[in-house]
Amino acid sequence: MGTHGHLENMEEKAPKVGFSPPLCTLKHLSSEMTCKAPGEEFADKTTMSILNKLSSYSWDAKAVLTLAAFAMDYGDFWLLAQIHSSDQLAKSVGILKRVPAISMRPGIQKHKKAIVELNNLIKVALEVIECIFELEKLSIYGTKDVPALAPAMDRIPVDVYWAIITVVACTTQMCCLINDEDKTQELSPFAQKINFTLNLLRMQIKLCYQQIEEIEAYRKLLKLLQTPTEIMEVFKALIFAKDNVQPLIDGSINKLVNIDVLKKKNVLFFISGLDITIDEISIIKPIYEGIKKEDQYKIVWIPIVEQWTDELRKKFDFLRSKMPWYIVQYFSPIVGIKFIKEEWNFKNKPIVVVMNRQGKVEHPNALHMIRVWGMKAFPFTTTVEESLTNRVDGIGSIWFDLSPDLSTSIKQEKYIFLYGGKDNEWIQQFNRKAAALANDPVMKDTKVSIELFCVGKGSKGEDDHDTLGHFWNRIESFFFSKTHKKTEQDIVIQEIQKLLSYKTESGWSVLSKGSRLVASGNGTTMLKVLEEFDKRKELVREVGFEVVFKDHHDKILQTGRSCCRVDVPMNAGKVPEHIKCPECPRVMETYVSFKCCHIDGPMNGLH
Repeated sequence: MGTHGHLENMEEKAPKVGFSPPLCTLKHLSSEMTCKAPGEEFADKTTMSILNKLSSYSWDAKAVLTLAAFAMDYGDFWLLAQIHSSDQLAKSVGILKRVPAISMRPGIQKHKKAIVELNNLIKVALEVIECIFELEKLSIYGTKDVPALAPAMDRIPVDVYWAIITVVACTTQMCCLINDEDKTQELSPFAQKINFTLNLLRMQIKLCYQQIEEIEAYRKLLKLLQTPTEIMEVFKALIFAKDNVQPLIDGSINKLVNIDVLKKKNVLFFISGLDITIDEISIIKPIYEGIKKEDQYKIVWIPIVEQWTDELRKKFDFLRSKMPWYIVQYFSPIVGIKFIKEEWNFKNKPIVVVMNRQGKVEHPNALHMIRVWGMKAFPFTTTVEESLTNRVDGIGSIWFDLSPDLSTSIKQEKYIFLYGGKDNEWIQQFNRKAAALANDPVMKDTKVSIELFCVGKGSKGEDDHDTLGHFWNRIESFFFSKTHKKTEQDIVIQEIQKLLSYKTESGWSVLSKGSRLVASGNGTTMLKVLEEFDKRKELVREVGFEVVFKDHHDKILQTGRSCCRVDVPMNAGKVPEHIKCPECPRVMETYVSFKCCHIDGPMNGLH
């Protein structure tokens, strides 16, 4: 059995038929290495000479040829040592090669430890060369898919150097032992270096295989998402590493449940980091209540955490205690996180991916339309979103429920001035002018009812950050919902971009009739319309308030426009490459700015 296995091993390592070894090159290398004085300096000099001689060869070939040259001499030596006593020719050749000096029992016993050390070191050098060949094979994947390949491949020249210098040192030691010299080559420095090189190569190769496994799993996941058949299949591939399927937490009863609860269900994947706010969780709660009776829809929270710690686990437990839906426990597979970030465009801001029972994505991020329309957007598909965002009166959904009084005014189809800004003096000035217009006798006579609502201020004039945050977040969400698909510029997207541009203004105002937007502008424009309206108010009796206001607003715009600036948060969704100006036909210039509010919580939503 042992002989049979040995023969198989020999056959496996035997050269292929027709293989012609470069004997001349090997002889040159052998000559270069033999009969050199011991010492690291001489070994380095010989190594550099060998590298120079083999400059036309690849790095792995340099190492192999050097090792082959050593093996040729080493093999000859031991073959002659074994047969020189019984074969006259072998004995004569052995004498020329000084074999008897070491082959006799006293010689072998004397140098036994050194021979074992030399053999072990050559084996390590061989393993290093095998690792280099393995890296060469792995290079077919490319450094983009397997980043660990880059430093490993860059280091190959260094690895080859240490493999060759180790072989050179072993050759010197072999010569010293053959000559039975007292001064030998110290191998321990080379042993340290070559063992370090081998361990490093093994670690690099292991990391490469891990990354290859991840990229293969990622490709499998991509393929699965292209032709899904059942949501459970997709869910398992996305969430769990290999066959390590874990139960879900049912937040409504705080117990573990089998993932089969999602079988043949439509699922809303609520995906976020652990920096999510209670306000952001509260956006999903009405949806949970709305679909609770409809057993065909489920919500699952997927927390994105690269590396779990005890502190993060505590934060996770706190957040999940606020959620009545299903929760994935300590999600961490690299492939799933990579897919969610790259394919679903997750950028640390919460998203809601809607998937049908077959595992097909119905919407890559329905959170924007949920924030604006709530359950009115059910079942949260791109078709529903398109329908909602294309309606001209859909913009009114942004402010419909900011306050009960405002909702009533919208339902009663009253004219409403919404206004706000960073300049309190402008806000007070606009309030006085708008209130005067609302109470003007002409408005009363023509039964024009005008209501005022200051966004970001309470009934007593105090700051209302929550309402202000919700207002601008909804405008941003409407913007992302509208620009989610590449559509032509229309009146709705123009008006939304205008509203978004007012976020940084010292003052701004919107005039609507019910939920229908009539006019909007920055503080300077809208205040000027009110200041000059006195001269035109009699026209209201003839053509109506709306026509007069809009006509004068448009005329003022024509006299001069200030720069328009639209701030779009990069981490809130897929940002369009180009944005047309909402006030003229030009494409807006792109700027990059950075901001930090130095706090955690709802105010971060204000950007």
